[in-house]
This record gives sequence, C-alpha cells and structure tokens, in this order.
Amino acid sequence: MQETKISIQNSSNETILKFNSNTTLINAGSYEYGNIDEAKKSPLAQQLFYLPFVKKVFITPNFIAIQRYDIVSWDDVQEEVREQIENYINEGNVVVNEETAASKKEAIEVYAEVTPNPSVMKFGTNKVLTQTDAEFKNIEEASKISPLAQAIFSFPFVKEVFISDNYISITKYNMVEWNEIFAEVRSFIREYLVAGKTIFSELPSQQNSTTSSTVIPEVKLDGIAGQIVDILDEYIKPAVAGDGGNIAFRSYDESNKIVSVVLQGACSGCPSSTATLKNGIENLLKEMLPNQINGVVAING
Repeated sequence: MQETKISIQNSSNETILKFNSNTTLINAGSYEYGNIDEAKKSPLAQQLFYLPFVKKVFITPNFIAIQRYDIVSWDDVQEEVREQIENYINEGNVVVNEETAASKKEAIEVYAEVTPNPSVMKFGTNKVLTQTDAEFKNIEEASKISPLAQAIFSFPFVKEVFISDNYISITKYNMVEWNEIFAEVRSFIREYLVAGKTIFSELPSQQNSTTSSTVIPEVKLDGIAGQIVDILDEYIKPAVAGDGGNIAFRSYDESNKIVSVVLQGACSGCPSSTATLKNGIENLLKEMLPNQINGVVAING
C-alpha cells in the first residue's frame, strides 16, 4: 500500500491552507464541515476540530483545506497539522465514512423564485452550498473550481451562474423565457445535490490562481469603511439575497466620499439596480453616516 505524503499549499485567502495528498482520500464528491457536530461522518475532520484554531474543514479526493480562526498564524501551526493528517491516514484511519454518508440521503428541496431582474431566476435550497460567494461568467471559469456551476452551463440558455449560501442565481440569454425552462433547471439542481456530487472542487477565494470568477471575500475594515461594511451586512445584504443577488463593499474614496460596491447575481445588470442604489442604499448610508457619503457607484460582478 502506497504511503501517503501530505504537502502544504497556500491559498489566496490567508486564513485557508490546503493539505494536498499523493493518494486518494475519498472516492468521490466533497465534504464541508463547519463544526465538530457536522463532522460526525468524518473522524478525521472531528479530530481536526479539537484544534482550537480550526474554523472549517473541506475534504475532497486529493486535498484537505482548513480555514483557521485569527488566534494563530499558519506559520506557527501548519507543520504540526500536516504531520497530524499524514500520520492519521498512514495509520489506516477513515477520512470520511462514505458508506454511512451514502446510506442516508439528504432530504433536499429546491424551489424557484422570480427576481426583480427578468433575466435571472433564483433557485433556493435547504442545503448550505458555500461559505464564500462565487460568480461565474462562463463555463471555462466554472470548470476550474465548481463542477456544479459547470454542469448548469450545459444548458445552452445559461449566461451566468452565481452561487451563494443556500441558493443559486442563474442568468439566462433571451432565447427562452423562464416559464418554459425553470422546472427543468430546478429538477436538475435537486438531482445533482441529492446525488451528493461536488459543488466546489476548490474553496472559492478572492484571487484564485486557477479561475477568473468573481469572488467576494469577507472584509474587515476600520473607520468609515468599516462602518459602511457593517451597514451593508446588516441592512442591505439580507434584502438583496432574498432577491437572488449580492452586494459587497469594494472601496471608499475618502476625499470624494464615494462608495464603490460590487453587484452580483440578480443584481448584476438588473434594470432596477440603479434605482435601488440611489433610493435605497445611498440614502441609507447618507442617513446613517451623515456628511460622510456623497454617492454610491456600482460595479457589476
């Protein structure tokens, strides 16, 4: 039996580190765990969660990605974690109990919702799909990190795919109407998820070296910029997500007091997005941050 060797690979997200394996870790698919309770089918992930700095664990056939809390730096602990994973596997221990995972199918539901953007339909589900938003403009981008998005692009009418939290927003070309195709797309997504197929082959990150897809990371800023981010997260994002879109802070020009945001999903290219910016977001920011905001400009994702 080939001995497993684990190597370390940095990602563009400084909190995430990949531990690559020269042997196959699991047969197929991928698994993402946010805590020790979610990791009941993965003895390895449960063991990793005993490390106080481990925030999330993502397991694929050829690597394990770990996201850490900010209480430590990877430079201080990465070699210890690498050795722990390598020793665990070489001792013949189970990475993921795939038979148990397969024996109990998830009760997955997928529902379709119209959005303010007539070109975009939102497909919500009771399953968490990702912790990091990702938008794909074409099948080439999707093929690099998201087999699910790649599969959705197999429909000839699909123009863009946006995956966030527990929903997928799909932008179509004008060759068909949503009432003709949404039921087929909804069934396709549900069957894909029920089969336990891979959603992301790699964790989305802001500047993933293998893709040009638009990904918006968590932003931690101080001062006015930090207050803007807090307001967007608390007051704007939930409403925008309900319509199948996403809005993320990009920058704040202190001299001109201009806020730049990124629009994704149903918000990108939406006919009503300009009005939403001016009448909703801009007015709210001006009200909550008096004399600090002159305007809000949008960048489509």
